[in-house]
Amino acid sequence: MHERAADALGARCHYQLIEVAGASRDELQLLLEGVRRLGFAGINVTFPYKEAVLDLLDDLSPGAKAIGAVNTVVVRDGRLTGHNTDTTGFARAVRQLVEASGRGPVAVIGTGGVGKAIAFALADLGVTEIRIFDTDRAKAEHLVSLLPAGQNVAIAASVEDALRGAVGVVNGTPVGMSPNKGTPVPDALLRSDLWVADAVYSPLWTPLLLAAKAKGAPVMTGRDLAIYQAADAFELFTGLKPSTVEMGIAFDAVMAKRYPATNAA
Repeated sequence: MHERAADALGARCHYQLIEVAGASRDELQLLLEGVRRLGFAGINVTFPYKEAVLDLLDDLSPGAKAIGAVNTVVVRDGRLTGHNTDTTGFARAVRQLVEASGRGPVAVIGTGGVGKAIAFALADLGVTEIRIFDTDRAKAEHLVSLLPAGQNVAIAASVEDALRGAVGVVNGTPVGMSPNKGTPVPDALLRSDLWVADAVYSPLWTPLLLAAKAKGAPVMTGRDLAIYQAADAFELFTGLKPSTVEMGIAFDAVMAKRYPATNAA
């Protein structure tokens, strides 16, 4: 996505995957020191390191500091500054669904890095209530303490409790991410008047979204979040505004190759 966006702008960009599985704090610190010294304009941080990198950076944007999670790190003058474009990207992606449903109550499943970003995005969009569910109640309570004062927010005792009377639900957990075949919401709780969004994009059509679509519910795959968060990160890295159409073409090409039988659901 980044390389195609740069090409369309007549700029030169190389986006390098740095695969680090099970990295310790010391290993992350070494990696970030390498990023600082090797001339990177910035990096993206993905699951499960969005919270782990916080205190390894020099600065945080106000948004990243409030959320307590980082998915984008910008390198300027030898300093690493953390940002959160999951929040801005998700707000852009879900706005239409939120507005079409009258900004009614929305359930958020999961309170990790992306779950936090989703909750903040929904608060920015002015939903009447955010219902938060996490199997770790302490994490849900922590997220509630971070959200803006005045936001109507509740901790749900179960997924069923979170969905009762809600107009929408968002999966902010990795459940459903390949090779996981699970779903964070039992099929019986889905209904046609409940919009369903999933932050997972690998695969694009998760078991949750397939079940919701079968119920006639409006659905949003992780595609738009992936594209918009990348576009916002690209602008932070380069100072240039990318084409989300071009980024979308690149995203779709990768997904078509990776999941040729599942993306036309």
